[in-house]
Amino acid sequence: MEIPSLTRRLLLGLLVLVGCGSDSPSGGLDPQPGSGVSGLNAALPQLFPASNPWNQPVDTAQIDPNSDAIVNLIGTDKSFHPDFGADWNGGPFGIPYVVVPGSQPQVAVSFDYDDESDPGPYPIPPNAPIEGGASSSGDRHVLIVDRGAWKLYELFSAYPRADGSWHAGSGAVFDLSSNALRPAGWTSADAAGLPILPGLVRYDEVAAGTIAHALRFTVSRTQRAYIAPARHWASSDVDPLRPPMGMRVRLKASFNISRYPARVQVILRALKQYGMVVADNGSDWYLSGVADTRWNDSELNTLKQLKGSDFEVVRMQGIVNH
Repeated sequence: MEIPSLTRRLLLGLLVLVGCGSDSPSGGLDPQPGSGVSGLNAALPQLFPASNPWNQPVDTAQIDPNSDAIVNLIGTDKSFHPDFGADWNGGPFGIPYVVVPGSQPQVAVSFDYDDESDPGPYPIPPNAPIEGGASSSGDRHVLIVDRGAWKLYELFSAYPRADGSWHAGSGAVFDLSSNALRPAGWTSADAAGLPILPGLVRYDEVAAGTIAHALRFTVSRTQRAYIAPARHWASSDVDPLRPPMGMRVRLKASFNISRYPARVQVILRALKQYGMVVADNGSDWYLSGVADTRWNDSELNTLKQLKGSDFEVVRMQGIVNH
């Protein structure tokens, strides 16, 4: 049902632009992230098969012939921005996730947009972390990895109910051992119909020294189009120079990363090799990451020295706009 979903995403874009969503402390589980096989922000192996688009490097891919024009419309002089960190208004900000065992009890979930949502039940723990915290009025994403079934469950605008069930705007389930896409035209817990977690900057990867997948970012104005692996648009703008959902950009090979802190260089190398994917309407050049108390915000803030002009668009083929 395209029109309600589109309306929802356009409203969401306005919320993001005025600062709602991840710019508040995350809530739920113990604020000290776990580092084992389960718990809040636990370390994870590679998500999806090696052949999945998220895990494919694009450092040698051709540049799109309209790259300069597209980047110019997003904003060549606009600063890059890490939309995650350890402390904002007293707590970590970004998008948290939780890893649960295969024995985690599943609970019922109802949806506003059930025609494009995967039905429940979902293995949501009672204290599941909600993006922005329990009282957030933003995106309220809830991300859960079932390490037993190796599945990813994601909810948008998620609210717990007194009876233990949940209600959400939309929800999607991804088999992490498969490259299967959502049906054409379907949203997910994200505007582009993509999974969220594979595109986040995660602390465990940065600490280990390697991010081997594409990252997720937002722009304020997208095109009424998408490109695989995205499956959904969230705009009425038909300007062909606006970014379609799923568009991939990369940090230019000539960009000198040597002056940045070592952990920030991990992120910059990933942006060169794997790039980042337009996944939602939001602030321009905002990079998504996990809300985690272990981040060093002073280090992350050096990313703000980057500008839109430091990026280029990877050649696009197979754009869907009808």
